[in-house]
Amino acid sequence: MDSHGVSPEEFLRIASALPEVELAQHSEEWVGLRVKGKGFGYLSEAKGTAQLKATLAERAAMVGENPEVYGLSWTSGQFGWVEVQLAKVDPEELVEVVTEAWCLTAPRRLAADYEARLGLAPLADGLVEG
Repeated sequence: MDSHGVSPEEFLRIASALPEVELAQHSEEWVGLRVKGKGFGYLSEAKGTAQLKATLAERAAMVGENPEVYGLSWTSGQFGWVEVQLAKVDPEELVEVVTEAWCLTAPRRLAADYEARLGLAPLADGLVEG
């Protein structure tokens, strides 16, 4: 991988490496990323962007710290979606952002098992769906 930027194919490889991820054509432009039927991200190959689920606080921090890479997207309840410029994002940071989006969406047991295998601290219960 380059030090900055990933291709749409690399983005899909990163997301697909997570447990039980399903890819589905969401619309003519967008490919949806799902875990157990719940969406956590979208890819627009034509725009070179991804939309990823985040907490409102995390989204604000990402956009505030790096507005050339991260932008505001829609808000749904306690979650805010962040737009990622794939050509500008640091690949290692993208892995973290995609994994966080997946963890926020996956069933608690699946997310906890995955985090335990990696030695990660689990997310706060109030932030995880399902």
